[in-house]
Amino acid sequence: MKRLSKAVREYLALRRSLGFKLRHETWWLPDFISYLKQHRSSVITTKLALRWAQQPPDGNPNWWAKRLGAVRCFAKHHHAFDPRTEVPPTDLIPYRTTRVTPYIYTNEEVAELMRHAANLPRPLQSATYSTLIGLLAATGMRLGEVIALELDHIDVRRSLVTVHSGKFGKSRELPVHETTLQALRSYAMVRDRLRPNRQCSKFLVSNAGTELLQQNVGRVFARLKQSTGLLCPDRRVPRIHDLRHSFAVKTLLDWYRADVDVERRLPWLSTYLGHVSPTTTYWYLTATPELLALVGKRAERAWEVRS
Repeated sequence: MKRLSKAVREYLALRRSLGFKLRHETWWLPDFISYLKQHRSSVITTKLALRWAQQPPDGNPNWWAKRLGAVRCFAKHHHAFDPRTEVPPTDLIPYRTTRVTPYIYTNEEVAELMRHAANLPRPLQSATYSTLIGLLAATGMRLGEVIALELDHIDVRRSLVTVHSGKFGKSRELPVHETTLQALRSYAMVRDRLRPNRQCSKFLVSNAGTELLQQNVGRVFARLKQSTGLLCPDRRVPRIHDLRHSFAVKTLLDWYRADVDVERRLPWLSTYLGHVSPTTTYWYLTATPELLALVGKRAERAWEVRS
């Protein structure tokens, strides 16, 4: 098993050197190796890979397919070093691409999440998570981009946040409001006072002064949703990524209220979100009742002018 564990570490290091984020694989693959060890298997088999992937038993088949896909990629790589390795077929768990209807947070819900984050028991953790949620809501950044922010990525003088670890390795500069800058300055003061000697150069840090881990952020955010009452059984469970969807929809609402040319400005939103083109941005736009009402009013005015 030590040989497989070492192979996983080398495989992950190789993929990261090629620019892959490996958000799930980082902890999925070591967990799979532990599963093999529990079943006294020193080689990867399709049977065990499938049984491991289909956890939890009541999980979503698309989730199972992603887990099996992670094992499949590693197995294909490892087969060159150990011919006994079985590579699970691609059709064992068919994957269907579906768009999950995003949850559009209200401003009050975001404020409530930040308030509960500020009440977390450990001072630095509370400051970090209230700032993280606020920054996600105010900028529409991806969670990974916020976690990757370095100290020198915040330019207070020019009111800019620079994203250096965007999707596909792209960088971009985000103009931010003065209130956002003030919140970032306040957090930096708390962070430097509580953890003057840190173990990383990230802007947002854990309670131990280390880099935040996405899985840990997910667990804390789940607790915050529970405490704020957002986990109601009669509605879809909000995700942290839905803050990005909410930012996109609220930007369009602001533009419609200001009566500007939304179609002409859409490339601006795409650039701000780090998208290659507006086509990708459409994925983030949800037809909320308020947005539909504003669009309808504008269409009525355009029809009256033509008439």
